[in-house]
Amino acid sequence: MSRFVHQRHKPPSRLERERELIVVCPSLRSNVNLSRIVRLAGCFGIRKIIACRPYSIDADIARAAADFVDIETRGSLVPVLKRLKSDWYSLVGLEQTTNSSSLFEFEFEQRTALVIGHERQGIPPEQLDLLDHVVEIPVFGQPFSYNVATAACMAVYEYCRQFPQG
Repeated sequence: MSRFVHQRHKPPSRLERERELIVVCPSLRSNVNLSRIVRLAGCFGIRKIIACRPYSIDADIARAAADFVDIETRGSLVPVLKRLKSDWYSLVGLEQTTNSSSLFEFEFEQRTALVIGHERQGIPPEQLDLLDHVVEIPVFGQPFSYNVATAACMAVYEYCRQFPQG
């Protein structure tokens, strides 16, 4: 008999405190990407996403996370980033820039707003200027960048690895 027995869905682990991570998304080209990010947030216990409109969530992809995660909608992210900064969030962009840090070496602050770039244009200059830090995920092959939902998943995983209990 195997020492490993498949268990389809274990009950979720409980966080000691609510996560202080907010995911900030531009208006994405693909509703699939935003739906995957919503599901990611739900699985990691992230309660809030700020997204630009218009958007739509695919319930088959986001699953129960669509009911768990609060999605605040905005027309522009610049005022959002200014507000988050005044609320003492560390603004961390996920983007390839000349002075970005490797995600492998970056130490997040617990109170962080993770700003995701658009699939094609990335994070525009007026938003980059407001960020405290920019991190990138090294690419070792082709293409030159990760899918936006995949990159968000890696960055959120690293944040949660550094703060496993919220």
